[in-house]
Amino acid sequence: MLERLSRPWPDHRAERTLGAVSLLVCALVVAMVVFVGIHAWPIFEHNGLSWLGSGGDLGRQLANMQNTTQHPPPSAYHLRAWPLVYGTLLTTVVAVVLALAIAIFSSIFIVELAPARLRRLAIPVIRLLASVPSVIYGLIGILVLVPFVGNHVISGAEKQSVQNVVLLTGAGLSVTVVILTVMITPIMVALICEALVSVPSSWREGAVALGVNPLRAMLAVTLRAARPAIVAAAVLATARALGEAIMISMVSGSRAFSPKPIDGLVFFFEPLRTLASGIVDYHEGIGAPALGSALYAWALLLLFSAFVLSIAGYLIKLPLRKFQVRG
Repeated sequence: MLERLSRPWPDHRAERTLGAVSLLVCALVVAMVVFVGIHAWPIFEHNGLSWLGSGGDLGRQLANMQNTTQHPPPSAYHLRAWPLVYGTLLTTVVAVVLALAIAIFSSIFIVELAPARLRRLAIPVIRLLASVPSVIYGLIGILVLVPFVGNHVISGAEKQSVQNVVLLTGAGLSVTVVILTVMITPIMVALICEALVSVPSSWREGAVALGVNPLRAMLAVTLRAARPAIVAAAVLATARALGEAIMISMVSGSRAFSPKPIDGLVFFFEPLRTLASGIVDYHEGIGAPALGSALYAWALLLLFSAFVLSIAGYLIKLPLRKFQVRG
């Protein structure tokens, strides 16, 4: 028996086993989407896609959903979740743009410019930072950054200017974006560094030999060849930012409010809530049919966003494949 188990698998057996595992994973994903879609259907049935728009007080709408009976009337499903959609888009886009810029320049420095000793130290540290649980970042944010912003950055005049609309405590857009950027940057740096290292040094050396400035050669040759990996890193980081819940719930102020750029600098300190953090904030009321359907609708929107991200990343990488480094 032991001799039989130690023998290597034939190719056809390994292919069938891996195929069965792949099909099982696909079936589980499809089942999860179907399950979420079925529970989210009442929101779509009573609102169509208009629940993604604005209108009314979202907090009051969710309170009405939570206070209904087990057989709620159609009016209980009224939902306008634009503040959550807006908060998700705002925090994700700003954090990903900042993280992408930081990651590209950091990766170039680590791979091309940093001393070998620093490079050997930096890469393991970055990988360690990428694995830190999000609740740790949230704890640092709520204990350090939020009090600092609330007490030393936001002036009394700024607090009074919007006190009739929203309370500025320090928890808001700026702290959320800063921590989210810190969270997703190590993921991007790790992937981009791996891509830059895989680019043959002879490519850049050839460009330098032709008279191109070394920095220009690095940007035009090495970075150009790593573009597929940069796209993949951006997609992965965006998916992480979209689905982040615990940290954002801790440092965003957790209020269904849409920060307004017309408010000036106050805009950066106004509270918000995202789709993922909204699910965490209201998960205890999932037993109420109307509120539970709303939470599942938010989850379905996040799943759809992840699917769109995957397709977009694939389509963007298609024309870049000719630059991809192949082993």
